[in-house]
Amino acid sequence: MNPILEQMVSLYKDSAGIEKKTILREIIQELVLSGLSRAGFFNQAAFYGGTALRIFHGLDRFSEDLDFSLMEKTPDFDLNPYIKAIENEVNAYGLNMRSEMKLKTKESAIQSAFLKGNTKELLIFLFSDQMPETFIHPGENIRIKIEVDINPPEKASFERKFQLLPIPYEVNLYDLPSLFAGKIHAVLCRAWKSRVKGRDLYDYIFFLAKRVPVNIAHLRCRLIETGTIDQKADFSLAILTAMLKKKFDQTDMDAAKRDVAPFLSNQSGLQVWSPDFFKAITDNLSDG
Repeated sequence: MNPILEQMVSLYKDSAGIEKKTILREIIQELVLSGLSRAGFFNQAAFYGGTALRIFHGLDRFSEDLDFSLMEKTPDFDLNPYIKAIENEVNAYGLNMRSEMKLKTKESAIQSAFLKGNTKELLIFLFSDQMPETFIHPGENIRIKIEVDINPPEKASFERKFQLLPIPYEVNLYDLPSLFAGKIHAVLCRAWKSRVKGRDLYDYIFFLAKRVPVNIAHLRCRLIETGTIDQKADFSLAILTAMLKKKFDQTDMDAAKRDVAPFLSNQSGLQVWSPDFFKAITDNLSDG
């Protein structure tokens, strides 16, 4: 195996309880980021979402997808060349994966693609003769989903971060207050196959625990874009707090716990989840 991959795998040696499939997914995610950086993607785009929080800010839950946003609206943006660059980057390390653009079935500002590879083959390559923890069907594929918003909401702020593996590279990402704005928008607005996405609530706690202020100007732009509030309507921290508390009263907390549990190595913190809990911690919300 490539010595750089061996070094990346070794970083998980003291992480008890993490499945090898999760380790594989996270290593591929970092290879993708490195490939995008080398291809110049971050000259016009920024990284955000749960995976950005995990890799660059220490979020203690696993995340599946890679979410990006252009820094300026670019209707003619083409993701395909960057996806090919990612495929070449990953395969240069010996991983046998292929890229695939997702065809749009309706008009959308989101461009999507997948990086796919046979799960069993990749696990054997990465972990040599170590058997996976559970049976894996020979036809099972691991998929890394990549999404880019080409019509981004305004008033976000950005920062530059660096990683050393697989090689030193630079990433442009939303700063924490702008990331928090995006997460609050997801808490308020995301409809995910009629299911509660508990991962959003878990990340909401993460931001509050770090005392991150919310970029309320950026959040307002997001809420206007999705029709949640009117462009002429008043919007303030007090109004936002009331919106969140109403949302928590309507949230099925048991469903939220079931959603996030598979992505946590320690689930003990879920015991306290209730509408009253989330409403109480929302009083700590601040803007900046």
